[in-house]
Amino acid sequence: MDIAKRLEQEHSLTLTNAIIKYIGDDKKRFKVLMDLFFKAEPRVVQRAAWPMSYVAINNPKLIYPYLDKLIRKLNEPGNHPAIPRNIMRFFEEIEIPEKHEGPLVDVCFKLIVAAESPIAVKAFAITVATSICKKYPELKQELRLHLEHMQNYPMTAAIKVRIKRALKILNT
Repeated sequence: MDIAKRLEQEHSLTLTNAIIKYIGDDKKRFKVLMDLFFKAEPRVVQRAAWPMSYVAINNPKLIYPYLDKLIRKLNEPGNHPAIPRNIMRFFEEIEIPEKHEGPLVDVCFKLIVAAESPIAVKAFAITVATSICKKYPELKQELRLHLEHMQNYPMTAAIKVRIKRALKILNT
């Protein structure tokens, strides 16, 4: 399969599933997708994010070599919302190596408090931050304060549920 050509032509669940199946647990095929994700034109990057996230969830060992670059990507200004959404989606599902916890939790805090963060990105960031912060009392308290403050403002049901779940974990 020519992943680049297919991503240029369409963006669909059918194609996403075909790419996920094609890559499976093959490192070389996954590298092709990741090269597109990091270097292609913006529309292809956006489209590559979706299958990337599910390949990472299905085969976390494939994504670990790219974690530093992915965290840096989250800090880039002007990302299409699909990029942080799909990166945060798999961080919610994988075991995060300790060396990545600090930089990732910093990004999560930025995404949580940023008014322009899309709802799904905030929701994933709350869950990822909670899984990291629950291990560290000082971070646990900081996240709890942010989440409690957010409750003073109107929010969607998705965010309310994530905050409620996070506070339950953080208060234990």
